[in-house]
Amino acid sequence: MPTKRFLIGCLALASLLWSVATWANSSIVIGTGGISGVYLPTGRVICQLYQQATGATCQALPTGGSSYNVNSVRNGDLDFGIVQSDIQYAAFEGIAQFYDNGPSPELRTLFSLHAEAFTVVATPADIQEFDDLLGKRVNVGNPGSGHRATLNALLAIKGKTEGAFALASELKPGDMTRVMCSGKLDAFFYVVGHPSQAINEATRRCGAHLVDVSGPDVAHLIEAAPYYSVTVIPGGTYANAPDDTTTFGGRATLMTRSDADDDDVYRLVKAVFEHLQTLRRSHPSLARLAPAGMVSEGMTAPLHPGARRYYEEAGLLPAEH
Repeated sequence: MPTKRFLIGCLALASLLWSVATWANSSIVIGTGGISGVYLPTGRVICQLYQQATGATCQALPTGGSSYNVNSVRNGDLDFGIVQSDIQYAAFEGIAQFYDNGPSPELRTLFSLHAEAFTVVATPADIQEFDDLLGKRVNVGNPGSGHRATLNALLAIKGKTEGAFALASELKPGDMTRVMCSGKLDAFFYVVGHPSQAINEATRRCGAHLVDVSGPDVAHLIEAAPYYSVTVIPGGTYANAPDDTTTFGGRATLMTRSDADDDDVYRLVKAVFEHLQTLRRSHPSLARLAPAGMVSEGMTAPLHPGARRYYEEAGLLPAEH
């Protein structure tokens, strides 16, 4: 007959094998953005690092953008989502486009990513500042996109709405350059990390240029919103833009819910931070990521405990008492 010690050993081994199988078979899904932006390749690399570290599966799905990701994380359709810091703040507090839904105190942050600039790209030479766009044909962005929400925040400060434009089309980022270069749009708005493939194509293909977004109204917006700051797109980043372009922006963040599994979140964060150079090399917008900034900037919702556990172990945050 098997001994008691043998039976205990078998039970322990079975428990270990079950835990490993559960870990390896668990799958997470990250919502990203359009095919021409930074979110999709970023999400794919994060998934790749997670899969290599854990053996678990991970999907990075193209989506409509920040607002879509927030709503999908909140209702459980997505495990994680890459979102603009201002959209994350609005959802957490239940303000702006999330007013009718009320606050979402269950939202949590893992880390921030690249800086994102509110970018205006135009073809007519007489468009040199934001107010020159009034009465023009512009692309405001698809519903659910973060850049449309940021645009509306700026318009509200100015006492305007999208009705101030002669045309406010709702094209996705993958279509807006083609339509503008065909002569059917004068400008488009894009909140994105730089350099951007879509903007590079617009400046080279149809002579588009970048437009400064500054002045008293922008200063008031930055003063009222802790997640915005002055942002400069360096001159020479794109054709037809030899000088620095001044605008404003926030940061991209990776978010989840408070009920996301602590161990899954810990392993995801650990995989990214221990292979950060791979993430930096994956896109020029991510080249300057630094651990200290990733755990402090753009954090407009509380940290998830699984993320904090790794940061405390790595010495990036002091231990909570």
